[in-house]
Amino acid sequence: MSATQKVAVITGASQGIGAELVKAYRERGYRVVATARNVKQSDDQDIIAVAGDIADPATARRVIATAIEKFGRVDTLVNNAGVFIAKPFTSYTAEDYAAITGVNLTGFFAITQLAIAQMEKQRSGHVVSITTSLVDHAISGVPSVLASLTKGGINSATKSLAIEYAKTGIRVNAVSPGIIKSTMHPVETHEALGALHPVGHMGEMRDITQAVLFLESAPFVTGEILHVDGGQSAGH
Repeated sequence: MSATQKVAVITGASQGIGAELVKAYRERGYRVVATARNVKQSDDQDIIAVAGDIADPATARRVIATAIEKFGRVDTLVNNAGVFIAKPFTSYTAEDYAAITGVNLTGFFAITQLAIAQMEKQRSGHVVSITTSLVDHAISGVPSVLASLTKGGINSATKSLAIEYAKTGIRVNAVSPGIIKSTMHPVETHEALGALHPVGHMGEMRDITQAVLFLESAPFVTGEILHVDGGQSAGH
């Protein structure tokens, strides 16, 4: 393989959208460093699995060090890992707060800082974070304060980072999904969840991977929060 073959780091990569992103980037010819608590090593020599909790900054250090040691570079970071706990605001516990902020904020901060430091050396790179349209359009019956607090912060940080690094060849974007079909949502809930979107149905995981890949191939796009939410953020 070429020493200049591009490398993507993907968090929350063991299942769902993260696992689909690993496949999508491999199909584009990227080498991939995949991280999650229970991620398993692939037979593909161009996928390196690094198991660990992204809320622990030591995991971020191991992930980026592995990317540089094994593949020599970091071209893309996809911050896909996230925790969502739907509870009334006054029912959240200290443990809930720690779990959500640990993954959604501390994890984002630690690995993004290290990835951008490497991208600066290369004078190029791309960071994409998966957030949520609940940040822009709260839904009655779906308590989401901690999701909004953390993922909303990432949306704002995306714009700030995009401007800070605009002249360095590093782009920073986000994809803001609606409710996506996954094992998190039993089939019997799909009709009701689909009705929360103006288009009348839930999204598919491929909708998110395609959005991320669009941003990957759009060199004039930075600081964008791309809503892939069936119209949720536009209104009802």
